[in-house]
Amino acid sequence: MSDWNPTLYLRFEDERTRPALELLGRVPLDTVTRAVDLGCGPGNSTELLARRWPDADVLGVDTSDAMLAEAGKRLPGARFEKGDAASWQAAAAPDLIFANAVMQWVPGHAALLPRLLGQTAPGGVLAIQVPDNLDEASHRLMRETAGEGPWAAKLGDAAALRDRIPPAGAYYDQLAGHATLIDIWRTTYYHVLDDAAAIVSWVRATGLRPFLDPLDEAEKAGFITDYTARIAKAYPARADGKVLLAFPRLFIVAKR
Repeated sequence: MSDWNPTLYLRFEDERTRPALELLGRVPLDTVTRAVDLGCGPGNSTELLARRWPDADVLGVDTSDAMLAEAGKRLPGARFEKGDAASWQAAAAPDLIFANAVMQWVPGHAALLPRLLGQTAPGGVLAIQVPDNLDEASHRLMRETAGEGPWAAKLGDAAALRDRIPPAGAYYDQLAGHATLIDIWRTTYYHVLDDAAAIVSWVRATGLRPFLDPLDEAEKAGFITDYTARIAKAYPARADGKVLLAFPRLFIVAKR
């Protein structure tokens, strides 16, 4: 895929940061010497770690040059490096590995969790949050638009670029025997947005990327027009003209 667009991603910064803040709130650590934000994006989640533990060595890791550049501008006191969550290895054992909204892009990511937890210091914590919205209309309609338009041949396996989230029990089974504490919960957020176009703008920064990247500019415009019309039907205006975007997310905190 093409590189991420930090400006587009941060258009809904408050809404995207809220799950990271709630994940951090369940991390059972008072003192942290080293913290890693795996899949740090533009640094909005990294900033939460730096605020909670201002004396800690905070490292952000991401595959995107554009996101790392934005994060470095946002937090000049933190360290950032390029790396892939699927293969990343800690140089020194951190007290916390924090992975907010990144593991869904890593194939077979549930099997990686014991290895990541095992990289933490004794008593360390792995905290992850993954969007669990592939069955929501926002994402179901991406697949329908892809399969029913003139671009179908180009987009045959676009949906496969994002990992489907296993049930909570599968995560628990992966971590059982490796953790002294496992905390799992699921939350559905209802984001109040202006209209269908705002929903499209939201997902264009993330879930739509695999569907748009293979297309030329004319095809992209056609896809967006078709998809937006479907979204407008699926998300009717509420009493005040706004729309509600339902967004389920799964959270896991495991302590070594």
